[in-house]
Amino acid sequence: MIDPAIGIPPHSTPSRGADELRPEAATPRTTKDASLATLTALADPNRQALYTFVSRSAEPVGRDAAAAAVGLSRGTAAFHLDRLAAEGLVDVEYRRLSGRSGPGAGRPAKLYRRTAGEVNVSVPERHYDLAGDLLAGAIERSIETGEPVRSALRQVSASAGREAGAAARSLPGALEDHGFEPRADGNDLVLGNCPFHRLAQKHTDIVCELNFELVTGLAEGSGDDAHTVHSDPGAGNCCIRVSPTHVTA
Repeated sequence: MIDPAIGIPPHSTPSRGADELRPEAATPRTTKDASLATLTALADPNRQALYTFVSRSAEPVGRDAAAAAVGLSRGTAAFHLDRLAAEGLVDVEYRRLSGRSGPGAGRPAKLYRRTAGEVNVSVPERHYDLAGDLLAGAIERSIETGEPVRSALRQVSASAGREAGAAARSLPGALEDHGFEPRADGNDLVLGNCPFHRLAQKHTDIVCELNFELVTGLAEGSGDDAHTVHSDPGAGNCCIRVSPTHVTA
């Protein structure tokens, strides 16, 4: 995926600290796993109908109104609404619908509204939102500082990688978290997926440069100084190869 003309330096940035360079055999539930589980909650047609009704309501919706709108019993609607809430698709609040307060006003009703958060899933995993953030950040930096956009993109991508890497458990873990699907290739690690695939097909040079800096930042931020990140157009399904620093070609 890397074109030799893009100007990525042939030397690589060493990464800091892991004993073995292998994808992790057992990893915690990822963001993608959680998103898939969330969307699975909408597979039930009654639940989907309730979610649509709640989403299109200008005000929070009670169980009675939701049940009547989709033709379910109150108990069945309550069950499905609570499942949607458990999966983070709707938010819950409590309010007395009568407008009265104090003794005799009755219990507050449980109301539902669509959550402001987003759930995105793509298979294979893609992160076009991240690419958009990095490109927008580079443009802002260029406007504010006068730095060429391409140089700004390198800096912004590397900085984002270091920040994300610092929160990861390891370099392979950081790569997995960002959808790169790391896999062993002898002593090396190559990437089985490009999270920016469609963009890379149209804007290869820019996206591959972004990718290189992002992965280099992940390596630095994750604290792995035993391996080296470098560009390799023939490595896996992405443009990156990670090798032990003590192994020479």
